[in-house]
Amino acid sequence: MTRPSDRLVIGVDAGGTTTIAWLDELGRTVAGAPLGRGQAGPGNPRSVGFATATQAVTDAIRSAFADADLTVGPVAGLCLCVAGAGRPEEQEQLRTWAISQGFSGSVTVTDDAEPILAAAVPDDAGIALISGTGSLALGRSADGRRDRVGGWGYLLGDEGSGYSIAVAGLRAAARAADGRAEQTVLLSRYMERFGILTPAEFIESVYGGALSREQLAAHCDVVFEAAPNDDVARQILNTAGSELAEMVTILARKLGFEAGEYRLGVAGGVLLNQPALRADVIGKIGIRPERVVDVPCPVAGALVMAQRSLLMN
Repeated sequence: MTRPSDRLVIGVDAGGTTTIAWLDELGRTVAGAPLGRGQAGPGNPRSVGFATATQAVTDAIRSAFADADLTVGPVAGLCLCVAGAGRPEEQEQLRTWAISQGFSGSVTVTDDAEPILAAAVPDDAGIALISGTGSLALGRSADGRRDRVGGWGYLLGDEGSGYSIAVAGLRAAARAADGRAEQTVLLSRYMERFGILTPAEFIESVYGGALSREQLAAHCDVVFEAAPNDDVARQILNTAGSELAEMVTILARKLGFEAGEYRLGVAGGVLLNQPALRADVIGKIGIRPERVVDVPCPVAGALVMAQRSLLMN
């Protein structure tokens, strides 16, 4: 089946584990289901490399066309929201690539926090908080000023993320094994998770090269499962909640928001799948939002951004 390409738009959310594409008609609202949905593997170019990330974007877009029973072809507008593409040079590289592939002549590229604002905040004045593999808070004031807190990556930051929680749990297990710190069930739980018999085997399990950053972050669930009956696990999560809340508080202050003056969009597998952490974060925010909106499908915001870009031109 074919459909006029000047009536179609695509939004793509390329993350650390999954790349999702939605295809829809120009002018339709995100309240309804899109014409087509596609999914592929990880699309963060910093984590998996440019070639692998762009292949995931290509596969997701093709899958969305197939789901809509439409012939693959150029569309009126495309918005790529890509984890690890926060710098202008990275965005320009992706934009040039997308145009060269013939996806569209109108391509918008942003990081993966922008679509959360677009999906959760009608006028884009608010804050988006992500905690998944990594973490980041991005906001925009009513007068258009844009700022961010966090998003420094796993070596310099990513506090409150799945990766940081998993690493904190493993470090606590290692210290407990040495007798350098409080005993914790995290030691036995992580040994069971990795299928090892002695703590020394953690070294090969973690450093052996089989685990990607995203796969390691997925092991944060061990800390969440242990927390109800383990003080060490609880403290790790308490710290994570405080770090995430601090990101929002500082960003709200930077943007000049008063309590009750902004909307907070929440996204990422950690925050959306761990309600106790979500509640802890919201309760600790120093400048409270007027409303908190869960954004389980940031790609919906990417679709909104693709449409806005065309309407503004």
